[in-house]
Amino acid sequence: MTLVLTTASVPDGERLAYWRDALGRALVPMAVTARHDGPFEGRVSTERLGYLRIATIEADAHRVSRTPAHLAATQAPSVACVAVGVLTAGTATLVQGGRRAFVAEGDLMVYDTGRPYSLDFPGRFAAHVVHLPRRALGLPEEDLRRVTGTAIAGTAGFGALLVNFLTSLTASVPPCAPAVATRLATGVVDLFATLVEERTQDDASPDANPGDHLVLRVRDHIERNLGDPDLSPGTVAAAHHISVRYLHRLFEGEGITVARLIQRRRLERCARELHRPDATAPTVSAVAQRWGFANPAHFSRVFRAAYGRSPREWRGARDELLPAG
Repeated sequence: MTLVLTTASVPDGERLAYWRDALGRALVPMAVTARHDGPFEGRVSTERLGYLRIATIEADAHRVSRTPAHLAATQAPSVACVAVGVLTAGTATLVQGGRRAFVAEGDLMVYDTGRPYSLDFPGRFAAHVVHLPRRALGLPEEDLRRVTGTAIAGTAGFGALLVNFLTSLTASVPPCAPAVATRLATGVVDLFATLVEERTQDDASPDANPGDHLVLRVRDHIERNLGDPDLSPGTVAAAHHISVRYLHRLFEGEGITVARLIQRRRLERCARELHRPDATAPTVSAVAQRWGFANPAHFSRVFRAAYGRSPREWRGARDELLPAG
């Protein structure tokens, strides 16, 4: 069901307060400051697609900010989200985590609703915003922090793919059965997770040593073979015609060993799949086997060590992603 909130029929002197409450209902509570003295105009529509919340906003120039006070009063860690917005008209400045990013028309803006941020729109603008539950992403905190508080050009790579997909999807959210809605939501999550992985790999220094290119090839090989239970430093080294010793030397500056990288990426894939609110999802053991864990007891042990819950407990918490009502 679509919820539409507009200032059109609100008295001029009450419009800004109404808009602040409208954004709080459609997105998250935040402060709103107008950029001009005249009557304010704004319209926001919001609806659900599976476990995603989608909002389309058109409004006059204003600034919004989510402060520590808002977080303390309203934010539940279990439902924290990463917001991915597509600016379809106008410009904006996004500030979060010590970063300041200029957002142009056609760009993606990415921010974490569980941390303070501000968005300044100097003129009239339009945007689509999708809230992705952090637990559905299954991505490590360090990777998410690399992309939150940033603007991503929508002209190349997965940025362009995600902009096109979100624009067409949010322009007219199709009526569909719950199972189909969940699959569409999962498609958005997977595209964003892939974008994060692409951006993480692209963070290599421009003056990196020649071995960095090989590190990227090794990482790509690992990603494509996570489901192979025989994937190991030995098989990775053999696939690239290098010794295991040299492979370990390549990863000395990566902050993680090859074996730990394989395990972490497998666990992230399992966590993401287990937490999807889909009644037809495979069993815990099937998910573990799909991502290369041949021993159920070992999988349960390393999963609990990484996420603080057993795989079954993690899967049971997926109901937190379902919309109320």
